[in-house]
Amino acid sequence: MSPAILIAAAVVLPPLLYVLYTSVDGSAMSFASYGEVVTSSLFRKTLTTTLVIACLSSLLSLLLGFLVALHLARQPARRRTILMVLVILPFWTSILVKCFAFTIILGRDGIINGILSWIFDSTIHLPLVLNRVGLLVGMTNFLIPLVVLPVLASLLAIDEAIYRAAAIMGAKPGRIFWTVTVPLSLPGLVVALLSSFMMSLGAFIVPALLGGPQDQMLSNLVDFYNREVLDWPKAAAISVVLLGMVFIFTVPLALWRRRKVWEAARV
Repeated sequence: MSPAILIAAAVVLPPLLYVLYTSVDGSAMSFASYGEVVTSSLFRKTLTTTLVIACLSSLLSLLLGFLVALHLARQPARRRTILMVLVILPFWTSILVKCFAFTIILGRDGIINGILSWIFDSTIHLPLVLNRVGLLVGMTNFLIPLVVLPVLASLLAIDEAIYRAAAIMGAKPGRIFWTVTVPLSLPGLVVALLSSFMMSLGAFIVPALLGGPQDQMLSNLVDFYNREVLDWPKAAAISVVLLGMVFIFTVPLALWRRRKVWEAARV
């Protein structure tokens, strides 16, 4: 892995260091931008919105992704491969294209409102886009594949003999699900939840195109200070704060996975 790590570091570290350098106002080494950011009501409101949207989209993606992974795990290997292509298909499509597609589907005169208007024989204009609903739909569509892959790996690692033993002992399907499937798939669930949450924190295109004015996230605030206000130190400071939030969740995940590897190696 060393060559790949070195190449990634050479590509990623210089711009990150430059952002950090800009956040302290270059050679002035001033933390005034961080102070202004922390005391800004706009930043605090945007931070709250970012955390709420990240939590909601992660939980929705985890729920739907777990159901998809559970269905895939119960399929024969050949059929599972075909269905996995449908799960990964969103990764093959530009997120920008998908967002514009959702505006057509969820728009005021979009496909969903058109179908509902035809069914009820009246004009229906449900607000499904440029608000929190459209944002969560777009975020969930983007995050579900990130949930399905680790959860499916955990489900496939469960020995079928455990299910048979539980059934022989008289456990009903519901009890088997809660006492066998969920606990043994917990590693994949934790990884999926944290991964989707971290990806949600840095979302930019989805809230910009599908969210409303009250649904803008920290990445959109960085763009605002960078292009509209032209306050690059403050934009860099917000970027560093956002990066720090990602590390806060990444480090515990890495330590937890390392502990699991050590425990498996001891066994």
